[in-house]
Amino acid sequence: MVAVMTAIGILVFVVGLLVSIAWHELGHLSTAKLFGIRVPQYMVGFGPTIWSRKKGETEYGIKAIPFGGYIRMIGMFPPGEDGRITKRSSSPFRTMIEDAREASYEELQDGDEHRLFYTRKPWKRVIVMFAGPFMNLILAFGLFLTVNMGFGVPSTVPTIGSVSQCIVKAGEPTDTCPAGAELTPAAKVQLKQGDKVLSFDGDRIRDYDQLQADIRKSAGRTVAIVVERDGQQVTLSPTIAVNQVQKYDANDRPVKGQTVEAGFLGFTPKREVVQQTFGQSVDRMYDMAENGVRSLAALPGKIPGLWNAVVGDAPRDPDSPIGMVGAARVSGEVFSLDIPGSQRIAFFVNLLAGINLSLFLFNMLPLLPLDGGHVAGALWESVRRGVARVLRRPDPGPFDVAKLMPFAYVVASVFIGFTVLVMIADLVNPVKIS
Repeated sequence: MVAVMTAIGILVFVVGLLVSIAWHELGHLSTAKLFGIRVPQYMVGFGPTIWSRKKGETEYGIKAIPFGGYIRMIGMFPPGEDGRITKRSSSPFRTMIEDAREASYEELQDGDEHRLFYTRKPWKRVIVMFAGPFMNLILAFGLFLTVNMGFGVPSTVPTIGSVSQCIVKAGEPTDTCPAGAELTPAAKVQLKQGDKVLSFDGDRIRDYDQLQADIRKSAGRTVAIVVERDGQQVTLSPTIAVNQVQKYDANDRPVKGQTVEAGFLGFTPKREVVQQTFGQSVDRMYDMAENGVRSLAALPGKIPGLWNAVVGDAPRDPDSPIGMVGAARVSGEVFSLDIPGSQRIAFFVNLLAGINLSLFLFNMLPLLPLDGGHVAGALWESVRRGVARVLRRPDPGPFDVAKLMPFAYVVASVFIGFTVLVMIADLVNPVKIS
């Protein structure tokens, strides 16, 4: 049964990924057709075509490898400086440029002269190239709202999960008390499992983060804590101890292996699945976007760890990047867990939302062959033409993005190499969930 559920989880992930890719390409397709650009092909996947159908002037299809997609637009690049589409040379760089230019015209037909991508105004080209990643952002937003407001998210709440009996430093065992250890303030005032903290030193408690901050800044003070116990309000008056507790950074993330001296009460909070309001959901999505940008910037620094995960014996870092193969494995693992069906669905929807957010951020990098590279090229053309108008100089014409193709091949090679490394790590030393 576990194998069956794992296979179902992987299949559901692949379907979700295909939908996300198709949705991305639909953004490019719809805006290209809106601006009169001819689109001969709309494909989901890469490699051999397993199904296709032509409707109007566009062939729609699905290819064998479900890890990408594309639309083919006529005239992505302007003709060369001599006005010709092709200009052969012994230079390998010139060959790359002209091969790319020729490929963008290979399906040119009579009447297409005014339906070329490069002939559209820069702002229209920006919209066409931005529309794909933007569709992923819209989908991520909708999926995150579904999870946060519909299913809810596991959250730490200001309710007592368990009470520590003695004061020990953060990171030390808490199941046994060392000889001579002092009782925690929580144990001294008989704080009990299930008590819900309503107020701390006169301040109404809204969430656990507020309670934790209040405790940490109250070291050495005797405070009044009002808890709800069995439907009754009970007031306790512990003296907050001083202890070495977990250190957090400016983004409220724990700093591994580091402690700080602060106030200590001595309990572990309870975790519950809590439905979020719209405002809370937006805040969470903003935080996830910030984390996504930081993670994207940190990718080069993750390469040594990925390499060690492939050739070494050390366990895979849980914070290690994972690819589509790894995400599919995680999806399969979640579906095989002995947890309620709603939690499986919520985890999968959250995973798919995260992938769509990552697709948006990654594709917006201003590098060819990514969408962001074409957006940057169109914006630069707009700037050049604007400067020329202000200075009363001749129109410099369209910016020839094809000249950047040698650089694009380098970028693509780096991306492919990183993708292969991540895929191998996902196969031989995958990230596991608990």
